[in-house]
Amino acid sequence: MIGVIDYGAGNLGSVMNALKRLGLKSSFVKGPEELAGGGAKAPYEKILFPGDGHFATAMASLEKSGYADALREWIRADKPFLGICIGLQLLFDSSEEAPPVDGKPIPGLGVIPGTVKRFPGRKVPQIGWNQTQARSGSKLFRDLPENSFFYYIHSYYTAPNDDSAAAAWAEYYVRYCSVIERGALAAVQFHPEKSGALGLKLLENWAK
Repeated sequence: MIGVIDYGAGNLGSVMNALKRLGLKSSFVKGPEELAGGGAKAPYEKILFPGDGHFATAMASLEKSGYADALREWIRADKPFLGICIGLQLLFDSSEEAPPVDGKPIPGLGVIPGTVKRFPGRKVPQIGWNQTQARSGSKLFRDLPENSFFYYIHSYYTAPNDDSAAAAWAEYYVRYCSVIERGALAAVQFHPEKSGALGLKLLENWAK
């Protein structure tokens, strides 16, 4: 069973439809208590965090609801997790989308060391299909064509402190990390649920 996080925003309908098309059982997580303790008693084998949204607003919602600590515990326990779009960016320490308050940056989940930065060009957000270059051996991209195209919509990009967890890159003004893989943790900047057959294949790879 795949548990889908509903934090009050995000692209939930198309994600649930994509999972249904793949024949994957899923339901919305009822609350952070189902993930507590690294999900030792959770009814889910995997967690998916879909998303559209603003970094500061999303983090405020996660902190207020208790999901922030529960997600950190789940990921720390190395249980399967997939973040989509904002679900990738929230894994980082901070974001330029969320200006500092009293001189202190608004913290993200702090799972991946690094920051989220705004694209330097004037044509933002990036909207549409973009080529994605995966590293050799990526589990998410198993049996996918080399340099596949996926659907992106975002104004900010992730900048990890090092490439140890980077699994794929894309280019838009700058070359940036668009996919993270580390143990059972995975996250993508693009929207696989809006990326046709290749996106469905990537979701299927993650589920397996």
